[in-house]
Amino acid sequence: MSTPDHNEWIPNIILGQDYDRRYLDAPIHYDVLENLAAFYGRDMPVHRHAQYLQIHYIDRGEIRFHIDDRIYHARGPALVLTPASVPHSFLTEGEACGHVLTIHQSIAWQLLKDGLQREMETEFNRGLCIVRDELDPEQRLQWPLITQTFRNLKVEWYRERPAKRLTLHTLVRLLLIQISRLSPKEAESTTVNNDDLRIFHRFADLVEEHFREHLHLPDYTSRLGISESRLHQICQRVSNRSPKKLIHDRIVQETKRLLVFTDLSSSDICYQLGFSDPAYFSRFFKRHTGMTAQRFRNEHKHDNWTTT
Repeated sequence: MSTPDHNEWIPNIILGQDYDRRYLDAPIHYDVLENLAAFYGRDMPVHRHAQYLQIHYIDRGEIRFHIDDRIYHARGPALVLTPASVPHSFLTEGEACGHVLTIHQSIAWQLLKDGLQREMETEFNRGLCIVRDELDPEQRLQWPLITQTFRNLKVEWYRERPAKRLTLHTLVRLLLIQISRLSPKEAESTTVNNDDLRIFHRFADLVEEHFREHLHLPDYTSRLGISESRLHQICQRVSNRSPKKLIHDRIVQETKRLLVFTDLSSSDICYQLGFSDPAYFSRFFKRHTGMTAQRFRNEHKHDNWTTT
């Protein structure tokens, strides 16, 4: 029997489609961490970016990243690289701020082809976390170079200048080289065992299939053949979230997508997501996001985004 592709259940987020459609086909996307956190939340459930690798640079604050079967827990200044298509989730504390850079994998491939892999044995195919304060003194001197490159990327991204595209590509290539130089000093991580990861994947499959039906936890555990306490332990270990929180995260994520990219009313979204009471749905959304559905739509639905 063939092994199912668990990428099928994992939401694939393409920032040019799901966040800002002004950059629908852009090979590079930049934004400050605070903007993305306002849209997606700081407690980001498991997702992936097919064909895009992503770099989070944290100026300050605590972060917890789950990348495939590894968990990183660090405090900024720190940098996390997530390879293209690899499932990941993360939690950034409220004080955390920084940059998020999303890059089409073809840019990294070309850099490797141009000689980086030969020079440094770099492939960008595994998760990576680098914490400034854990570097040795000589390597710590390289950290300001990374910080400055991100600042340059931010300035270039928000201003219209001649050769903007070429400059962005050049800065991204420089950043990838700078990260490669420090990659041997990545932070320590813990590993999730294969049985727990397999059960977590099966649970997430079921959530994706049934989140609109509002099943109770016993409905999930009976299908998985495990106890509720075992499921809770596994979800906490893998994603730092309870099973109930993961289910609610999926509902909230779908609600946000429908609010921003459709013209459905809140009541229509309520019924589409399996709620029977619009008032309860409104309270549910506000409890999990801190704002009403209408306010979220007003803040995130730009005029130059096309709706579906």
